[in-house]
Parts: sequence; C-alpha cells; structure tokens
Amino acid sequence: MPLPDLLRNVRSRRRSPAATEALGSTYRGASIPPLRRGLPKSTGSICPVCQRTVLARLFEEDGRVMMEKRCPEHGLFRDLYWSDVVLYLKAEAYGGYQGKGLANPNVEGAGPCPTRCGLCHAHLSQTLCGNLDLTNRCNLGCPTCFAGAGRRGPIYEPTLETIVEMLRAYRAQRPVPVAMLSSPEESPTLHPQFVEAVRAATALGFPHIQVATNGMAFLDLDFAERCKEAGLHTAYLQFDGVEEAAYLRLRGRPLLEKKLRAFENLKRVGIVTVFVPTLVRGINDDQVGGILRLAVANADFVAGVSFQPVAFTGRVGEADRMARRFTLPDLAWAVEQQTGYARARSDWYPLNCLAPFSRLMGALGAEYPLAFTCHPHCALATYIIVDEAERVTPFTGFLDVDGLLPAMERLAEAASSDGPFRSLAGARALWSLRRHFRAEAAPPGLSFESFLALIDGLRDKSVGRNRADPVQRRYRALMVAGMHFMDNYNYDLERIRRCVVHYVAPDGRVYPFCSYNAGPTYRLRVEQGFGVSPACWKEAH
Repeated sequence: MPLPDLLRNVRSRRRSPAATEALGSTYRGASIPPLRRGLPKSTGSICPVCQRTVLARLFEEDGRVMMEKRCPEHGLFRDLYWSDVVLYLKAEAYGGYQGKGLANPNVEGAGPCPTRCGLCHAHLSQTLCGNLDLTNRCNLGCPTCFAGAGRRGPIYEPTLETIVEMLRAYRAQRPVPVAMLSSPEESPTLHPQFVEAVRAATALGFPHIQVATNGMAFLDLDFAERCKEAGLHTAYLQFDGVEEAAYLRLRGRPLLEKKLRAFENLKRVGIVTVFVPTLVRGINDDQVGGILRLAVANADFVAGVSFQPVAFTGRVGEADRMARRFTLPDLAWAVEQQTGYARARSDWYPLNCLAPFSRLMGALGAEYPLAFTCHPHCALATYIIVDEAERVTPFTGFLDVDGLLPAMERLAEAASSDGPFRSLAGARALWSLRRHFRAEAAPPGLSFESFLALIDGLRDKSVGRNRADPVQRRYRALMVAGMHFMDNYNYDLERIRRCVVHYVAPDGRVYPFCSYNAGPTYRLRVEQGFGVSPACWKEAH
C-alpha cells in the first residue's frame, strides 16, 4: 500500500473512549491526562548534560520521527526517535490505553516527574516485570553496558534477608508482578545465594520467576539443575548473534560457543529461554534474522526473542548516535527483510494493545488485573506460531485485530455493569474471539479450540511448552518483541509515567526502568546508599 494511504488508514482509525480519553484519576487520586497524539507535538524531556527539564519537539522529517530540544546552557540536541513515521502513528492509534497506577504506591506526594520517584501516586501504570538487582559485580564488563556500576563505585549486593524483604515489597503490590532476578551487568548469578533467592521467590508465591543472565553461570549444568529445582522458570539470555564477529564487535571477546553451551544446559534442565539481543546499527543488526531462525528451530524451548536497541550512556556526539541508533521500526523492518516471518507495517503492534484483554479480566472479577498500559512507543511486538514443520505464521495473519480489540473493550464495558451481562461476559468473550478467528488463514490443522489452548499456554506458564499436551506439542507460540529503553538523548517524560518495567530498592521503593538507569539515574543513588566500598566487600567475603 502506498505511504499516503497507510498514513490515512492509521490516522482515521476509529478509537474507543477507553483508548482515547482520560480515565479520571489513578487509584490514589492523581489526574490521568490523555495521551498526546500526532505530529508535530511537544513533550517533556531533559538536557543530556545537566539533566534539567526542558521542552522537546517531536516532528516528522524524511519519513522519520525526530526529537529536538534546547538547553539554555548546553545548546541544541537532535536525535532519531523512530525511523518510520507510519509505525509511530500506528503505535499511537492502537496503543493509547491508559492505566490507573498502583493501589498502594510508595510516594503519595508527587513532585515534578522524574524528580521524586518511588513509585508515586501519579504513576499511571502497574509493575508488569519487577526487577530485583542482586549484585552489580560482573564476569564480563561489556563496553555497551548501560550501568557498569561495580567497576566505578560501591559494591552493591544485598543479603538474602534483604532480598526477601525486597521480594515482599513486590508481593505487596496490587497487582502482583512477575519477578525478574537481575543485575546491571546481567550477572545476578554471581550472588553467592542466588539459588536461595530463587527458592525464596518461589516460597512467596510469585506466579512467574525469571532471571536476566549473560549465561556464564549456566555453563555449569549442576547449577542449572539447582536453579530449576528451586523454581526458576525462564532465563532471559543475553544473545547478540549467531556469528562470532557480533560478539567481538559488541562484547569485545568471543562468546558464541559459551552462549550456545549455556543454552543447551538450559534446555537439558527444562528452563524456558528468551533470547535477549542488544542491537547496535552497523554492529550486529544483521544478526536479527539468524537469531530469530535459531529461536524458531528451538521453539520447544524458546518462548521468544526480546530485542533491545542500545541505549547510549555518557556523552555521545550526534554523528555517532545517528550512525548507531537502532529504533523499533528498524527492528520490524529487519525481521521482514531478513526472515519474511512478519511484515513490518501490518504485523507489528504496540505492546499495550493487549490492554483490552486485561481490562476484561478485571471486569470479570480480578480486583487489580495486570494491565499492559505502557506508553505506545515503549515496545512493539508480534506473535508467531511455529508448527511441527517449522512453518511460521504470525497471529495477525489469521486474527482480525481491528475487529477483535474494540470487541474486547465492549465486552469489558458490559461485564463492568451489574446484571446478566456480567454472568454472560465469559461466554461472550469466547464467542467474540471465535468471530475474529479466520480458520482458512490459520496454520494447517490449527482449530479455534487449539488456538485457545495456545493462548492458555501464554497466560499460564505451567501449561506453555508442555510436551504432554498434544496442542503444545504440535504448535508453539513465539513472542517477537522489541523494547527500547530510553537514554538521555531520547528521554520522554510521558514514557516515564507509563513505565511497566520497574526496580525495587532495599528500602522497598520502586522505580521505573528508565529513571533508574537514565535521567536522574536512581540506580547510582541506591547503590551508593546501600553499597559498600570494594575494600570492605573483599574483607567481608
């Protein structure tokens, strides 16, 4: 379809009130502003040098979306925000769903964002993925790391008792998030009581426990077995390519053989894996197809690929940023061009277009349902089905998304009311989904009932990738997603207030990912406040 027609289709998409209007106030009474749409527009940002709050302008230039901002002291800064204006506007059209924050935030009196994080009562989204850093030590020290804290300051490594209290802080949230054991260098397994931390999270009843890892610890099969026994379900494995040159350029050392061995051990013990590549233009963006094909070939064990375009740290000149910046539309186009598994402009959607489903769950009885209400420009995703012959079909190939999303919203409205609509909403939801399922375009042999079983596997991690289940054995659903965490050059305060990936500190405070690692960088404050000097750490250990 020609570009002008695509733009008209995106701009004219009928949006429901739930997707466009302010939802009154958060659970704790802060007003919820409507999401600003279209181009050009202004948004709050920061100066990359002094971090004072400045006004930024977003505008279209040569089919791309650019950000421009001026600091009165440090001058003008320009950056590439999204490389495809059609996908930018599509994300806004399909992903404007608003959240209501937490029912029990840390901070009641909000200051100007992001100067008083914690989370505050004005934050608009819930925690979907709750990160808990176990250490800032590292066994790699890659030059692309956004943190590198352990190499420049205090050693941060909370005790097991403190870890349990941090986990309790997440368990006390309403709703309860997924627990991600992490570290800034993706080496949380260096913590001497890592397995005990997994066991503690299991005992506290987290619905899903995962680890962000560079994989080095899982070269030890016995360690992998102990993690599985303790309750670890998923490993988010740093995996930057299928050729050694990618690691030499990005990590400064050969790592491919070790990554593959770690992956084999994870498979042997039954820990589900998600590949997590860091992508830098001109460095390893040519590896997108190879990584995804490896995931498809191992769909029994790989739940998806979560691509993460690089976030720049420190002072980086405009020319270098423009040469290396890789945005979410670049990922969508790379998947299309390198694999053909999904089309960039028709098969990719913002992550928070899933919000109608969580809203329906809440209307059917969940007091605080998990809601995918991140900013529409935080993440793009598509789901694909891999059959026994390794044929790939995107969900969007046989689901009418334009019909399904508003249908879910209407059902949520009906279920929210009293009377017979509420009792019938579950059956209506099932029938609505069937109406938008196109059997003739689905993978060969995939019935509507089998598709529901696949969906159940995505929701319930104990069901997904269960070889005893005939549907899960014949078909595998793979998430293909990109999440672009912000840096000081593309910082957008609207995204901060809607962040769904958070960190918990030893004092129980919870921070959005992009204010923890960029902008005010609360990570440094936490590590300085709760860490010890390297000399003291060595003496204690």
